[in-house]
Amino acid sequence: MRIPNILYFIVALAFISAPATAQKKETVSVVKSPTENKIDVFIGGKPFTSFLYPDSLEKPVLFPIHAANGTMVTRGFPLDPRPGEPNDHPHHIGLWLNFESVNGLDFWNNSYAIPKDKKHLYGWIRTDKILETKNGITGKLAYHANWTNQQKQVLLEETTRFEFSGDRNQRIIDRFTTLKADTDIAFNDAKDGMLGLRLAHELQIPTTADQEFTDNKGNVTVVKGGTDHIPNGDYLTSFGKTGNDAWSTRGVWCKVFGKMDADSVSIAIIDHPKNPNYPTFWHARGYGLFAANPLGEKVFTNGKSAINLKLKKGEEVTFRYRIIITSGGQTISNAELNEMAAKFAEK
Repeated sequence: MRIPNILYFIVALAFISAPATAQKKETVSVVKSPTENKIDVFIGGKPFTSFLYPDSLEKPVLFPIHAANGTMVTRGFPLDPRPGEPNDHPHHIGLWLNFESVNGLDFWNNSYAIPKDKKHLYGWIRTDKILETKNGITGKLAYHANWTNQQKQVLLEETTRFEFSGDRNQRIIDRFTTLKADTDIAFNDAKDGMLGLRLAHELQIPTTADQEFTDNKGNVTVVKGGTDHIPNGDYLTSFGKTGNDAWSTRGVWCKVFGKMDADSVSIAIIDHPKNPNYPTFWHARGYGLFAANPLGEKVFTNGKSAINLKLKKGEEVTFRYRIIITSGGQTISNAELNEMAAKFAEK
């Protein structure tokens, strides 16, 4: 029997303490490139992230993403590789949203590494219109994109709005994505989805063991263990799951945290009560994939239950997420995350 969503939310907020002292918000600038399919976002005059949507990418992404102290918290590979970082899963780029099985097409795993004779099994997200850019204490960026097959036939129309904000220690991304069906759509229960973030090398959970992962088409990816002692990350969910035990469990929020240079850095993703199958399952891997997937219930429950989201032509579904990046002397506290989750639930 499913526990009502409101009970999850009550549990997660049970230990809220007094709010932290508010810091002055910094001005956000959203600047479209005159020559590239790229929009740069600055907070307090410092680079925060870029929205990349060239035809050469199989999906639009935010890449790279920086903490307020300037540290890059996303992996550089494959767009801007850095020495020592892993080069597995070339489809993991910055921050993105897509899914492994939409009418049988795999939007998640598509990348330049897919052989030409297999490309027809994969979907493509093509951004065709920037709807809004706005500067201010909250910067905004909205766009329209089409989820298509390789013949450019549209399955879903995507409308996404980003809201960016920050202060001297924190950066926040609120993402609101509505998918409208151009034909009858089935999101078949699958492991790989929806909101994904590939972490910098330092935020991986340390391990020396190699790991193998097989996708739904039998493709095997080997993630090599490391001996450089750079990874020092850990996960924590709103229901107290830590490390690799966070994977496949539910939670209102999940955070990854670790040391990057001299600072403590954390990245938290907050789910929203209006999202399908709230609270989400966390597809949080120690090797650096940090994802929220509400549509992978069969995998995450070992087949005990499943969710297969279906849309009739013209119907819509909306996904809402908040991403919080904090840097400084200590990571963001559970009480602060609970408070921010409560505020995000009101949006």
